[in-house]
Amino acid sequence: MNVFTRQLNALLSTVSTDIAIDLGTANTLVYVKGKGIVLNEPTIVAINKKTGQLVAVGNEAKAMQGRTPTHIDVVRPLVDGVISDFEVAEEMLAYLIGRVRSDMRSLIAPRMLIGVPSGITNVEMRAARDAAKNAGARDVFLIEEPVAAAIGAKLPIQKAVGSMIVDIGGGTTDIAVLSLNGLVVSRNLRVAGDHLNMSIMSYIRDQFKVHVGEKTAEDAKIALASISHTEAGKELVARGRDVVTGLPREVVITDADVRDAVSSQVDTIVETVKSVLETTPPEVLADIMQRGIHLSGGGALIPGLASLLEHALQVPVIVVPDPLRAVIRGAGIVIENLDAYQEILIDHEGAIATQL
Repeated sequence: MNVFTRQLNALLSTVSTDIAIDLGTANTLVYVKGKGIVLNEPTIVAINKKTGQLVAVGNEAKAMQGRTPTHIDVVRPLVDGVISDFEVAEEMLAYLIGRVRSDMRSLIAPRMLIGVPSGITNVEMRAARDAAKNAGARDVFLIEEPVAAAIGAKLPIQKAVGSMIVDIGGGTTDIAVLSLNGLVVSRNLRVAGDHLNMSIMSYIRDQFKVHVGEKTAEDAKIALASISHTEAGKELVARGRDVVTGLPREVVITDADVRDAVSSQVDTIVETVKSVLETTPPEVLADIMQRGIHLSGGGALIPGLASLLEHALQVPVIVVPDPLRAVIRGAGIVIENLDAYQEILIDHEGAIATQL
């Protein structure tokens, strides 16, 4: 970045709003420079198919899920951490930016920093950039979510010491080993919170012959998910449609049922973390053994998961403070001093990570 560009950006930043966005599969969080986190909404949009207009975004749209008439679609514009419906993602971003700018009364279009999964393709990066540009961003920067999560967890990624973070989100699990402002080894796994929901739906259908909705499965995951047996005895009434008769029916789901439903997905996460450790350079691995593996994202809140990983890997596992907001906290730190963090941003040619 030349001197003129830095001076221009400094001038524009005095009359515009710099924004960082954790554009997640399950939730979207928005950080405004100088203000902190201002929005935390589900990544869900309700659209009127007749007019093509937005009906609702975020919490309001989530409340409509499974309860809409035929002319209204409730859509999730991101799947597995990347944009799957470009037009809907663009409209959602425009709506969120509009809300922020109306509150801040800024005149100039904002610079925007967006968190993306590690190892996404050039096409997926271009989709994120274009959606943000078309939604009204002046400049768009991308940062890999595990890097942002590590910054948010205050890990010393700028030093010559190895740090490891496992970020279990809604659509993807990002596993990354970092040192000297870069990714030494990383792996993006398409197994995360949404996949646990689907596993619970399938388990209830197979074991109880009842078809339940995604919201019911998510409620069961939040209320009952536990890797350990220490919280045994919890249960939840799930209501749905009998797959044989087609009539309404309710069943009682226990923590043991949810544990059985998600066990294979959890095993996949454990094995993938193990495979990343196996390819980590010895000196970096020695640092991780001493400093531990840090766990962030919604999956970090599953009781017993940290203990399971610690037992399987023989390495200390630490859940970061407020794991749901680790990525947006890190993105916020970067957007507050963007020039100082240019080195860790994804360049226009591709990701900086070394992929397995």
